[in-house]
Amino acid sequence: IIGVNIVLAYQAIHTFPGLEVDNSYVASQTFDAERTAQLALGWTVRAIVHEGQLQLAFADAQGRPVQPARIDAIFGRATSTQSDQVPVFVFDGTLYRAPVVTAPGNWNLRLSAVAADGTAFHQRIIVLVD
Repeated sequence: IIGVNIVLAYQAIHTFPGLEVDNSYVASQTFDAERTAQLALGWTVRAIVHEGQLQLAFADAQGRPVQPARIDAIFGRATSTQSDQVPVFVFDGTLYRAPVVTAPGNWNLRLSAVAADGTAFHQRIIVLVD
């Protein structure tokens, strides 16, 4: 039992993705203002994996495609950083597409984008891969 506990504790410590932010107090100081600005954008984001491509669609409040000034993302498993990938998106006029390597299951897209006016947009999107 002790051996199993040691193995499980080791695996938990070495595979956990870690903290969301370095200092939660500092992050909390601007959280409300950033959230209000992000909600004012009116953006919705949809992400799917189709034929080895991560497809990302931004839309404004009227449903029209949006092209952010910058997109940064990490695509990986929810429970481990071992499979993390940094997709390189290409905009095709409607969707952003990036090749990714996946297996069936639950994946997370940790997305950071910047609007043309400099407003930051952050969202974690769960992507289910068949």
